[in-house]
Amino acid sequence: MTTRYEAAIVPLNASKIGSEAYGHASFTIDGDTLTIKIDMHGTPANTQHWEHFHGFPDGKQALIATELQDANGDGFVDLPETEPVSGTTMVPFDDAPENMDIPHDRYPVADQQGGFSYEKKVPLATLKQNFKDAFGDDDLKLDKRVIYIHGVPDSLNLPASVAGAVASYDAHTTLPIATGQIVAVD
Repeated sequence: MTTRYEAAIVPLNASKIGSEAYGHASFTIDGDTLTIKIDMHGTPANTQHWEHFHGFPDGKQALIATELQDANGDGFVDLPETEPVSGTTMVPFDDAPENMDIPHDRYPVADQQGGFSYEKKVPLATLKQNFKDAFGDDDLKLDKRVIYIHGVPDSLNLPASVAGAVASYDAHTTLPIATGQIVAVD
């Protein structure tokens, strides 16, 4: 049995970062394989873009952040401001999503036109075990999650009020630039 999910990815923080990132994601579960495909356009060019699904460990429905989540009024919706509606970072879309290793430099880099395509076949058993170890349940509940694309160039002047440092990475790496609601399609 094959199960499919999709997300239309829409811009976030576009007026502040100077580009409107948008795209599409699909997630297909077929047997013990999760195939993830993400196509992005309009992202900051020549920049690495962290991408993940976010959600609530208790399975509550996650929602995408909008400018309404700009709690401190600085004009940016930063990573911490997404958490009340979107939950926490859960699974990365990097070189090995099943390992659930978040802070590193193994994410897609946009080309000079600001686009990138990502595709990865993920061993579902390994991902589910690591997901259970992290969140207490091996059910990914993709239809309760949202996807985020992050990352702006270090040259972008961010106010000190923009938060979201993760390990040695600052808010330039973690600033959300696009988001999408993951929905079941069949």
